[in-house]
Amino acid sequence: MHPLESDEPTAVGPYRLLGRLGSGGMGRVYLGRSAGGRTVAVKIVHPHFALDEEFRARFRREVEAARRVGGAWTAPVLDADPEAPVPWVATAYVAGPSLTAAVAETGPLPPHSVRALGAGLAEALAAVHELGLVHRDVKPSNVLLTVDGPLLIDFGIARATDGTASLTSTGVSIGSPGYMSPEQILGKGVTGAADVFSLGAVLVYAATGAPPFPGDSSVALLYKVVHDEPELDGLDGDLRELAAACLAKDPAARWVSARSRWKARRAPRTPSRRAPRT
Repeated sequence: MHPLESDEPTAVGPYRLLGRLGSGGMGRVYLGRSAGGRTVAVKIVHPHFALDEEFRARFRREVEAARRVGGAWTAPVLDADPEAPVPWVATAYVAGPSLTAAVAETGPLPPHSVRALGAGLAEALAAVHELGLVHRDVKPSNVLLTVDGPLLIDFGIARATDGTASLTSTGVSIGSPGYMSPEQILGKGVTGAADVFSLGAVLVYAATGAPPFPGDSSVALLYKVVHDEPELDGLDGDLRELAAACLAKDPAARWVSARSRWKARRAPRTPSRRAPRT
């Protein structure tokens, strides 16, 4: 956690802010505390996005999607104000690092932990898809490792599988290069199979410390995802087979739900190598 700087808020809604947990292209996340002493994570969008009505619509959908999924597979939403001058949402604080932070600090996860991670994420995505949602931005920084298993966060670009409500304003990312599926990059219909592709990419990162489609620029990454085969060096046996199946170019060839396939191999859900959140 980083201390608040002079230009940062000290309170949002009813929550007192204690420090900054992180920041990204869309906003910043702070550690906050309610009047009753509950610790929360407060996400505040960057002020310039607050002027964009289409972005506000995205933010409302993030809150709605996270509420629909509930607390089993994501940090539960406790409070939100999408209509505030600067929109914000408060979720339960999760005491666990992102997969990105854990791999950066301790290196790739051992195979049994990758299997456990895959089992938990497969169940989470199955639950998301059963609600008629597609996450559309499954990547290491959106996976939190907790004592109870992995949690998915940031449903900011989730959409309903019925294909309604397409929000693609200029300058707002529709996913993360290197983890998006080929059909998502090409602007084709996106189903739960897109999340399965991203799951495969996340598992490769967890097992090797590198994404399956390395590159120095977004353009290079997008090209490789569409045209090249994934780099699976460092993966062996069933993990290699599982990742390769998830990363098939054809959505129909992927597992729409990997849950049943993981069940037979499933180790304890919680990845064993975790780093404390700072």
